[in-house]
Amino acid sequence: MTNKFGIQIEPQLGFDYKTVEKIALEGEKQGYDSIWSSDHFFLDGKSEERNCMDAWSLISALAAVTKKIKLGTLVTCNSYRYPAVLAKMAATVDMISNGRLFFGFGAGWKEMEYKAYGIPFPSTAERLYQMEEAIVIIKRLWTEKRVTFTGKYYQLEDAVSAPKPVQKPHPPIMIGGMGEKILLKMVAKYADYCNFFLRPNLERSLEILKAHCKVAGRDYNELGKSLFAVGIPLFVSESQEEIEKYLKETAERYNRPLDQIKERVKQDAPGSWVGTPEDLIERFRYLNNLGFDYFQIMFPGYDESIVKTSQTFAELVMKKL
Repeated sequence: MTNKFGIQIEPQLGFDYKTVEKIALEGEKQGYDSIWSSDHFFLDGKSEERNCMDAWSLISALAAVTKKIKLGTLVTCNSYRYPAVLAKMAATVDMISNGRLFFGFGAGWKEMEYKAYGIPFPSTAERLYQMEEAIVIIKRLWTEKRVTFTGKYYQLEDAVSAPKPVQKPHPPIMIGGMGEKILLKMVAKYADYCNFFLRPNLERSLEILKAHCKVAGRDYNELGKSLFAVGIPLFVSESQEEIEKYLKETAERYNRPLDQIKERVKQDAPGSWVGTPEDLIERFRYLNNLGFDYFQIMFPGYDESIVKTSQTFAELVMKKL
């Protein structure tokens, strides 16, 4: 199995653009397949002076300065932009990048952002059904000359959308989340990739997704499977002393007992997200056996130190997988 790795950026942590640009350019040299941005407006209630760049503005800028690395959103919140507008934005990024967009899509969850920005926050189920209508609209605008659509949440009348994406029939669609009844059904029906987190019920979720694929007439094995390697930002070292230092710093940052942090990075699967190359390789091999071959990695920090940690991961782990 050939693995692909991407670097996940969380603009809400306080990144500036030049830092992310350097991470992207260095990641491209290091052999990373992609760079991803989350889609948020701010981190928390104390973010008046903490940067949080817009995800689509960010990847648009990166599209113009990179040459090979793919660009994705992990994941775009449907509620934040009308589907027809988002379709045009995404097609534009695909054009700027000459076909390197990965369209990560989700229903949204961060209620405090909705409230602060005056965006309605309906129930989870309703947000998911809105998202389903949006997927239908976006795919049609990417592939059809004119679109008329009458849904419960969105309506289009004789809408045109140009440019069309460079990628045909459209950029790969990655749907993030693990909701079993509605979301995984949507993954089976519309997505090119699923995106999961590592959870105790991961294998159960995959079995449910497999059942949804059967009902939808999809080949489960042809559906791409990606996983966001997060919980505690990933850290690898051949030095046990460096690993211990990182765990202690993490415990202090999160104001948690050290033992709790150590348990957190090792729970839910064999191996670990923090440890020696062998620890991390064990975890990725376990995920390979479940069918995952695409991984988004969140490294510690929000500055140029990510260049070094991503390079270390590439040398000690990525190139051995």
